[in-house]
Amino acid sequence: MTHRGRAWRRLQRLKHGARTQTVEPRACWQEKPWRLLYFRSAKLKRAKQLGRFWPHREWEMILTDAQPMNVLFVCSRNKWRSPTAEQVFQKDPCLRVRSAGTSRTARRPITVADIRWADLVLVMEDKHKARLRAQFRDEVRYKTVHSLDIPDLYRYMDPDLIDLLKDKVTPLIAEV
Repeated sequence: MTHRGRAWRRLQRLKHGARTQTVEPRACWQEKPWRLLYFRSAKLKRAKQLGRFWPHREWEMILTDAQPMNVLFVCSRNKWRSPTAEQVFQKDPCLRVRSAGTSRTARRPITVADIRWADLVLVMEDKHKARLRAQFRDEVRYKTVHSLDIPDLYRYMDPDLIDLLKDKVTPLIAEV
C-alpha cells in the first residue's frame, strides 16, 4: 500500500473540477499583535502594509526628512542654564543637543570639537558670544550664534527658566 500525500490529493481535486476553498476572515478574528510576534524586519514590512509607521521614532524622523540638527547651548560655568536647556530639548527627535561653559572652571568647558559639531550655537548672554569670538575666532566665523539674553538668575530646571527657554529657542530652531 502506497502513501498518498497532500500533493496527490490536490491533483485529484483539480482533475475532478473541485476548486480550492478560500477562507473569508470572520468578524470575530483579530489581527495578530504584529509588534510582539515578529522580527524587526517583518514588523517594518507589516507596518508598511498597514500604512503605519513603526516604531514611533522612525515615524518622527521620516516627518523631519533630514538629519537632526546639532544645537550647542553655552553659558558661563555650565552649571544651571545650559544644562537645563540641554535637558529640556534632549527628547526632541529633530535635535541633538550639548551644553558647555566658557569658563575654565566650567563643569564641561567648550572645545573646538563642540563648535565644529554644532549647526547652531545658542549662548545665554552677549558676553558669552564675545568670549566665543575671542577664543575660537575661525571656528565661530561661519556658524550661526544667537544670544538668548537669559540672565544668571535661575537654578537648574527652574520652571520659569524652562518656559523662557522654550519661548526663545523654539523660533530659532524653526527658522534654521
